[in-house]
Amino acid sequence: MKDKVILSGMRPTGSLHLGNYFGALENWIKLQEEYKCFFFVADWHALTTGYEDTSEIKNNINEVVIDWLSAGLDPEKCTIFLQSSIKEHAELHLLFSMITPSSWLFRCPTYKDQIAQIKDKNITTYGFLGYPCLMTADILIYKADFVPVGEDQLPHLELAREIARRFNYLYKEVFPEPQPLLTKAKVLPGLDGRKMSKSYGNTIALSDDPDTIRKKVSSMITDPARIRKDDPGHPEVCAVYAFHKVFNEEEVPEIEQQCRGGKIGCVQCKRNLANKVVEYMTPIYEKRQELLKNPGIIREVIENGNENARKVARKTMEDVRKAMDIDW
Repeated sequence: MKDKVILSGMRPTGSLHLGNYFGALENWIKLQEEYKCFFFVADWHALTTGYEDTSEIKNNINEVVIDWLSAGLDPEKCTIFLQSSIKEHAELHLLFSMITPSSWLFRCPTYKDQIAQIKDKNITTYGFLGYPCLMTADILIYKADFVPVGEDQLPHLELAREIARRFNYLYKEVFPEPQPLLTKAKVLPGLDGRKMSKSYGNTIALSDDPDTIRKKVSSMITDPARIRKDDPGHPEVCAVYAFHKVFNEEEVPEIEQQCRGGKIGCVQCKRNLANKVVEYMTPIYEKRQELLKNPGIIREVIENGNENARKVARKTMEDVRKAMDIDW
């Protein structure tokens, strides 16, 4: 499948956590072995909701790429690049905005949801409304065959497919219709049982050292109805049990049985989990420490990736201009 192209990206919002890792990054690491992969830091997309304060974007770009490399993305096997360094994304975004009906953008589920939910920021901007055009440009400029998504993201990809069809109909067949590569990600709750999110302060970061991980695991919320060690537990409502299912799968049946029978205390259960999480995370942490000793590696990886991405993007834009007869 190395002749098939995959495109995906992440916004630079700071160091990644386990939710990011199991939600996307773990899958990317597998995909780089099978496909021609382009993975980008979506710094322009970060502006759609964070345009008022850009002070941390530069640092966050470095943090994201360090986490990617620490976790196992290999620049010899995939292209890692910065969205804003490839100006062709902006050009294709502009051209797509000329042919995309505004009704398509207003009906986008994410637009409706975030307008309703985000009350502390003014996101009634052209950039926020039009971000699906930029997202489509990100995908189609590399003529991606597949985009790894969860089911909740299918409407966004369908919009990209509609824009590709409209361009091909109006001008000439240039773009493939990118297909979803549905991924069943492992789901981890936050330390408090809610969704894992930096805004909730309930994450375990990929950058956390072993001592920090142990402290965080020890603070995790367990079954609130269980007061004493010998009380019967309800593991299905326990964040610690949810973590065991990811990090300690082979012991899950025994842990569930002991918990329901009141034969294991929460402190012991957390200690067992902490050992498993630290064992899993230590290679990532150690690789990160190596990278931090030589920060020039990060710039080199991004610049080399930018060069590779730019070659592909420039060729696509030549095809686009020719198809639209604006290549004077």
